[in-house]
Amino acid sequence: MRRAELLARARRIVVKVGSAVIAGRQGLDPDRLADLGRGLATLARGRGVLLVSSGAIAAAAPRLAQKPQTLAELQAAAAVGQPELMRAWQEALAAHGLGTAQVLLTAEDLTDRRRYLNARATLERLLGWGVVPVINENDTVMTEEIQFGDNDQLAARVAGLLGADALLVLSEAEALFERDPRLDPDARPVRELDAVTPEVLAMASDRPGSAGRGGMKSKLLAAKMALDAGVPLWLLPGRRRGVLEEALAGAEIGTLFRARERRYGGERLWLAQLSRHEGTLVVDAGAAEALRKRGRSLLTVGVREVHGSFAAGSPVRVLDPEGRLVGVGLCNFDHQDLRLAAGRPSRELAALLGREAPEEAIHRDHFVLLEDR
Repeated sequence: MRRAELLARARRIVVKVGSAVIAGRQGLDPDRLADLGRGLATLARGRGVLLVSSGAIAAAAPRLAQKPQTLAELQAAAAVGQPELMRAWQEALAAHGLGTAQVLLTAEDLTDRRRYLNARATLERLLGWGVVPVINENDTVMTEEIQFGDNDQLAARVAGLLGADALLVLSEAEALFERDPRLDPDARPVRELDAVTPEVLAMASDRPGSAGRGGMKSKLLAAKMALDAGVPLWLLPGRRRGVLEEALAGAEIGTLFRARERRYGGERLWLAQLSRHEGTLVVDAGAAEALRKRGRSLLTVGVREVHGSFAAGSPVRVLDPEGRLVGVGLCNFDHQDLRLAAGRPSRELAALLGREAPEEAIHRDHFVLLEDR
């Protein structure tokens, strides 16, 4: 499919805008916001558009006496800047007749299955009303345990959540390059990719942009998440004037990650994209092979180690004896019962636990195969 056809056929698009794209010398850049407002309005004709926007801390800069450094200062700065960021997008989109709605999310919101479904229902309703949801990580309450890491991965989660037809990531970077162009000026851009392999990840730097937390490696991890959900991701030079109109015209800019057939849907997609898990199981080689190659359930007899504290029904990671990720699934036991049951055959569990117990530690219908990422 050509680039122009990708967006021409799309009916639901997620656009992620990085802090460095809309940050000016002091606060937000009104010219960039106005340009992107025009582009988003053009994109929204006949389509549902969701905007994932960083920039709350940048928006707070004119109101702060000094640059925030600690986590508490960054959270406070985000609280100051979030209304300014929202007001800026409201003005940029209202100029073209588009309404907006603020949606703040944490990783925990999309880790809990009920809250995940509630978030999807709310976003679906907003799109039905013709409103552009403006989504940001809830930086004012984020901690190391609950943050997405950056809005690139949040945007990929939202794209998968809503079954988007495309994810456009606007960055200060022109494209993915073979090597970091800040370190090697002769590095060449990569225009199209079909997968995010270890070799592709090796092209990227962890070094963040000028005004945000996410570097190129973060964008590649987001691309992997999007491709697993069957959503193509187009990395675009966000500071280029008229970039969204160029994308609609099919310009050969940025880097396009072409999606394969959607790998997972429903509960399995939710499991595949979880950023936090309640525990970890280490299984023996036979169990790992049965999960990977034969699509079997995980039986208690194959469990060797149980790490963490979790309730029955919690999402847990499954590792092979070498510590490599096999996948993620919903465990039928809590951590205490599973420690008792580990290595024991199913026929012994009722006597061991003093009650009837499931035959499987994780049923295959509630398990997804994954690779380390």
